Amino acid sequence: MQLDWHADRADLAGVRLLDDTDPTIDHVAVRGYRLGRVRAEMARRGVAAVILSDPVNIRYATGTRNMQVFSARNTPARYLLLTATRSILFEFTGCLHLADGFETVDEVRPSTTASFVSAGPAIAERERIWAEGMAATLREEVGPGETIGLERINAGAAIALAATGYRIVDAQEPVEMARAIKSDEEMKCVRASVRATEVAVGKLRAAIRPGLTENELWSVLHQSVIAQGGDYVETRLLNSGERTNPWFQETGTRVIGENELIALDTDVVGCHGYYADFSRTFHSGPSAPTPAQRELYKTAHEQVHHNLDILKPGMTFRDYAEAAWTIPEKFFANRYYLSAHGCGMTGEYPYLYHRTDFPDAGYDGVIEPGMTLCVESFIGGETGGEGVKLEQQVLITETGKELLSTFPFEDALLA
Repeated sequence: MQLDWHADRADLAGVRLLDDTDPTIDHVAVRGYRLGRVRAEMARRGVAAVILSDPVNIRYATGTRNMQVFSARNTPARYLLLTATRSILFEFTGCLHLADGFETVDEVRPSTTASFVSAGPAIAERERIWAEGMAATLREEVGPGETIGLERINAGAAIALAATGYRIVDAQEPVEMARAIKSDEEMKCVRASVRATEVAVGKLRAAIRPGLTENELWSVLHQSVIAQGGDYVETRLLNSGERTNPWFQETGTRVIGENELIALDTDVVGCHGYYADFSRTFHSGPSAPTPAQRELYKTAHEQVHHNLDILKPGMTFRDYAEAAWTIPEKFFANRYYLSAHGCGMTGEYPYLYHRTDFPDAGYDGVIEPGMTLCVESFIGGETGGEGVKLEQQVLITETGKELLSTFPFEDALLA
């Protein structure tokens, strides 16, 4: 069972995981690289400025964080104006001090919260005030009539800003393309996050026993992630028994029974804000797994490893789809919606689709060194029964790939 697998990594005394006190990582270099990436992608597309309200993107560009889940829901409450030469953070009321010491932020101003909950029936007037204030700043920083990238903001604010004479485009493309390629210093952050998440998954695995609820078991992961300096778990994807199929059934109050499969997707926004995203499926015991459970597991294992084997730098997304593993017909209907996806501070560009889905959903591009990718599998029958979720996280290098998620697979389910 290898229940002590994580013991050699449980002591993290040699790795300080708090963002700006970790002596093993040059955080100024990390922030400078990321900020430069965004500005380069803006310039490539003729975008004079971007207004970022996604808290993950603000953190990517500046390193600053503040109430990330709250900020994602309440927009615009905290936002960043970024030009080729200036970075102005509009911070939430009472929080202006949180950006102290960040060389990536030239100025901090109080934000104007233009949401319905903050303005009530006066929302249209608040949005106009927000847009006019932003337009005045844009005229100072980049001049009138320029192309401005905007993201994740309520429609009224976007419409009001467009009415001030600026050409509005979506900021997603330059930011996603910037995030796709990681630096060597960034990869130190990624590895620290994955290692800490593996510690947490080891504790979860050791805690498995029939009689626990899914929520109780999932909380073991969350507690360990937070204790090690991680941020939060983005999804609630742990389930057991017949709730493992189809996938995407959220963790709940179901009591785990004997000899059941337990499927987990970590989806951890972990140390330094970087995503640790790998999946494992366990067996609750006390008896050995059944032949049907082993078939599901070995099939998922085969899919993941075939698709890992074909990944290489310079490969196009289309060529990957053509070479990817063929899903057996009896498992096709409940397949995972992607074959692989990018991974950084969250799931990100690119999405790599299955061969059969590529004509309708796919797009082409090139797998490049510096991309971190997660290779996915879900195997479960269309008519019900249990399912297996497996996933591996890798770094694409100049010559091949480096496996980032090293948590072991289950020998009993591979037997």
